[in-house]
Amino acid sequence: MRNILSLLFAIFSMLFFLFSCNKVVLPKPTAYLSLEYPEKEYKKLSLQRPYSFDVLKTTTIIDDKNNWLKISYPNLKASIDLTYRPVKNNLKELLTEAEKLVFKHAVKAEQIIPKDFINTEKRTFGTLYEITGNAASHLQFHVTDSTDNFIKGSLYFYVKPNYDSILPAVNYIKEDVLRLVETLEWESPS
Repeated sequence: MRNILSLLFAIFSMLFFLFSCNKVVLPKPTAYLSLEYPEKEYKKLSLQRPYSFDVLKTTTIIDDKNNWLKISYPNLKASIDLTYRPVKNNLKELLTEAEKLVFKHAVKAEQIIPKDFINTEKRTFGTLYEITGNAASHLQFHVTDSTDNFIKGSLYFYVKPNYDSILPAVNYIKEDVLRLVETLEWESPS
C-alpha cells in the first residue's frame, strides 16, 4: 500500500511539473514614472519691471535687485532664475556671455538643442536651449528687444542631476518658459 501511494505521489508530482511549465513567460514592460501635475493657470507678473509676462499661479516669485527674479517651483524643488540687463550698445557682449553660460554645460550635456524665437510685433527675439544629459541646467534662454532690454533665464533643480528622473518636470516647466517668452512685453519705450 505504501508503494502504491509513493508511486501515485511521484506520478502526480511529475504531471504537476510537466503541466505547470507550459506557461509562456513574457518579459515585463518597461515601467515609467507616472507623475501628475496640477492644471496650469497663469497670471500676469505683478511686480513693476521693464518687462512683463505670464507666470504660473502656483509658483512663488522672489524679487531680487537690478530687476532680477527667481520663479520658484517649491513642489518640484526647481526655479527659473532671470537676470535683466539694459542694452547699452553692448548687445553682442550680452549674447556672447549668454551663450558661454549655455556651453559651460557641454561637459556633462549629451546634446544642446537651440530654438530661436522671433516676434517682430512685440520686438522679442531670443533663443531657448534644451540641454539633455546630467547637466546642472536643462533649459536656458535669452530674450531681447535688441535695443534696450535683455533677459537671460536658467532652469535649475535643487537635486543632483539625473536627467531621466527629472525629464517630466523639465517638460512641465518648459511649457511655462515658452509661455513666458510668448507673452513677454517690454515696458520701457523702444
